[in-house]
Amino acid sequence: MSSITPADVAVGATGDGGAPRQPGRVSLGGLSVNLRSSGIYIAFALIIVLFSVLTDGALLQPQNISNIIVQNSYVLILAIGMILIIIAGHIDLSVGSVVAVTGALAAVLMVNMGVAWPLALLITIVAGGVIGAWQGYWIAYFGIPAFIVTLAGMLLFRALTLTVLGNQGIGPFPDQVRTLANGFTDGYLGNIGLGPLGGADLFSLLIGIIAIAGMVLAQWRTRGARKGYGQAVEPVALFVLKMAAGAALILFVVVQLARFKNLPWVLVLLAVLVLAYSLMANRTVFGRQIYAIGGNLQAAVMSGVKVKSVVFWIFVNMGVLSAIAGVIFAGRLNQAGPTAGNSFELDAIAAAFIGGAAVQGGVGKVVGAITGGLIMAVINNGMSLIGSPSERVMLVKGIVLLAAVAFDVWTKRRTGASR
Repeated sequence: MSSITPADVAVGATGDGGAPRQPGRVSLGGLSVNLRSSGIYIAFALIIVLFSVLTDGALLQPQNISNIIVQNSYVLILAIGMILIIIAGHIDLSVGSVVAVTGALAAVLMVNMGVAWPLALLITIVAGGVIGAWQGYWIAYFGIPAFIVTLAGMLLFRALTLTVLGNQGIGPFPDQVRTLANGFTDGYLGNIGLGPLGGADLFSLLIGIIAIAGMVLAQWRTRGARKGYGQAVEPVALFVLKMAAGAALILFVVVQLARFKNLPWVLVLLAVLVLAYSLMANRTVFGRQIYAIGGNLQAAVMSGVKVKSVVFWIFVNMGVLSAIAGVIFAGRLNQAGPTAGNSFELDAIAAAFIGGAAVQGGVGKVVGAITGGLIMAVINNGMSLIGSPSERVMLVKGIVLLAAVAFDVWTKRRTGASR
């Protein structure tokens, strides 16, 4: 079964005192760093530093950080589903059109028909699942390649959107939907002084502290599990350093958001999705089966994995997440439009590959896909702040995507050469 469990950082060239050097690692003094799993986070940090300098710090201002999250939330939601599909060795080109048609359905239900927003939201999510089931059936049980089925779906659901909306948008949406897409949590506990930084929402800060504690606990348990299986792990001092760096990043973002308008509700939704899907991918049988299918299909079949069922359900899941993204996007614009979702599928696929997904499948992380999506978001936002034209933004994003895939291919060749 394909897995991504080796530690990102190990001591020396021989890991834990005798294991051979793992392909894809480079030596940095007394440490050996796995570039394949850690390189994306290093690249993300460097990109943030670069654009912080180019924008004279505007990139990291509270309002701008909030804008980056809110304006790219729907792509990040799509990236969560897309990474699972790519890990299994498939692709989905229809998600942008599904975003459009589900957003149109939500608008018709809430605005034109006056359906209560909770019921309309539920119907829209179910409709997204049905769309995913439709495509999943042709892929899993009929045997048509996902590329063809979802390409047909991209055209079919875009046509359906145009049929429903014509050339007009439908809106406005109920306040609750707009709050989910654009709103912020209330200051339940009031503000707390932060010296020269001014005041910040105490509730948001407490949520950030809880998130840090959860991250440290989860990573400590993962480290302990790796030791139990005899895998290489980093020394305690380096582990503490990594946790401190992650905690500092989370706390910085939370403080900046708390200084602006508190936590965006869509960030809360994203946090829940990332946590749930990370646990599913790493800690459940279904998640390991997804990796097994992408890593070695024949071995998965011989091991008793119900490949057709797993593939079917990951496309159902993609439809559900596309529907959620469709409602978020429509709520943010306060209307459902016929051009909604254009090239969202490309952004989601790029986020997955930049975040470390392997071209052949079997490798990838939900957190990596989110990081890849944030890299694209920072590039968009940073280049916009420095006044770069749109064609230059597309050029840079294309180069970043090509570099990410080229790096994946290069590490695979090194792995093959070392055997």
